[in-house]
Amino acid sequence: METGLIALIAIILLIVLVVAAGYVKAPPDRAYIISGLRKNPRILVGRAGVKIPFFERVDKLYLGQMTVDIKTEQSVPTNDFINVNVDAVAKVRIGTDASSIQLAAKNFLNKNPDQITQDLQDSLQGNMREIIGTLSLKTINTDRDSFSDQVMEKASKDMNKLGIEILSCNIQNVTDENGLINDLGMDNTAKIKKDAAIAKAQADRDVAIAQAEADKAANDARVTAQTEIAEKNNALAIKQAELKQQADTANAVADAAYSIQQQEQQKSIETATVNAQIAKAEREAELKQKEVIVKQQELAAQIEKQADAEKYQAEKKAEAELVQRQKKAEAAKYEQEREADARKAQAEAQKFAAEQEAAGIKAKYDAEAAGIAAKGKAEAEAIKAKGLAEAEAMEKKAEAYRKYNGAAMAEMMIKVMPEIAAEIAKPLAAIDKINIYESGDGSEGGAAKISGNMPVVLKQVFDTMSEATGVDLAEIMKANTYDAKVNKNVNINGADVAVVTKNEDK
Repeated sequence: METGLIALIAIILLIVLVVAAGYVKAPPDRAYIISGLRKNPRILVGRAGVKIPFFERVDKLYLGQMTVDIKTEQSVPTNDFINVNVDAVAKVRIGTDASSIQLAAKNFLNKNPDQITQDLQDSLQGNMREIIGTLSLKTINTDRDSFSDQVMEKASKDMNKLGIEILSCNIQNVTDENGLINDLGMDNTAKIKKDAAIAKAQADRDVAIAQAEADKAANDARVTAQTEIAEKNNALAIKQAELKQQADTANAVADAAYSIQQQEQQKSIETATVNAQIAKAEREAELKQKEVIVKQQELAAQIEKQADAEKYQAEKKAEAELVQRQKKAEAAKYEQEREADARKAQAEAQKFAAEQEAAGIKAKYDAEAAGIAAKGKAEAEAIKAKGLAEAEAMEKKAEAYRKYNGAAMAEMMIKVMPEIAAEIAKPLAAIDKINIYESGDGSEGGAAKISGNMPVVLKQVFDTMSEATGVDLAEIMKANTYDAKVNKNVNINGADVAVVTKNEDK
């Protein structure tokens, strides 16, 4: 069973391989001819088939349309012994029936279209030469359709033997060696011109006859029309004369009536004109009176308006001057108040500065006195510690101090006087400018008084120190007990001095 199944499968595979190897499919424009095992070959056109490998073969035959160029390579004499050259084109193909394909297969099998048309060209040219010999030159030129049909009919007998079908044949060009075709054209042209001239002359004659008949008819119609017009014009003139007579009579009556009516209207117009002039004069007089009244009123109004304007202007000017004076008074008062406040502030500042300076001087003196006392105490203790060797010297020094107590105090105070003077002069360093005003009474000038202010300041210092220590420095200096003596007594009578500091107004 298995062996049989394998054999069956092998047979099936073999059949499939054979079919696959021998499968062919023909396109619509080609015929596939399968031959080998059969007496009559199989023909496939646009369908598929199977050939048996190694036993059958497939040949191809082109069935599409082909164009064959037919030319007479040499001049061919016509029936009237005129040598011509003809150029034509034929459309051919192999017949689609089995007999035509079998006939074509014997001659054109496996050939391409160019090879087939090359084989057919000689046969078609021979057939066209035969037909040219049976026709006249005039027939070939004037009846080319008949010429091409005869060529097709003649060539079809030979083409059918080859399995070829002629689809069409067109004559492209016909020429001759002696130019007779052109002469025939000239003859035909002259004949055509002649016929055209005759036809034109006949047409002109017919037109002239028709024009004359038309002119006669038109003239008859014009005479008839003019006669009727004259008759109508005559009747119209008679009618117009009658109407004019009637119109003149009516116009005369109307003119008389119009003249009477015009006179009456003229009288009425003149009466109305006089009345109108009288009324106009009255209206003008009344208008002038009204104009005088209006002008008087305008003048009075203008005078009153001008008076009111001047009064208003004067009032406004007085009010403006009053407001200006009030503003000036308020500004002056404000400036005076500011100046008084500034002077008061300046006086208070000066007073405060003087108080601060005095307090500073006193504090400094107290500090120096305390320092001197502390220093004396320290020195006394140090001397006492040195021993008896220095006791005598210390006793003498203490005796000298007790003897010259006021002088010693003065000496110490004199040593610190430069510092005190410098501290007192600090406020004077802030003064930017001093203005001196002379009294004019013949006394000593202000500049001299300023130069004498320094002794006054020193005297005030001496007085302050004398009050603080109880030592009269003036008496000591008069006694010539110190080297730094003052030989000049300064008598201060006072001076008018105005001090101007920085950033202040004069």
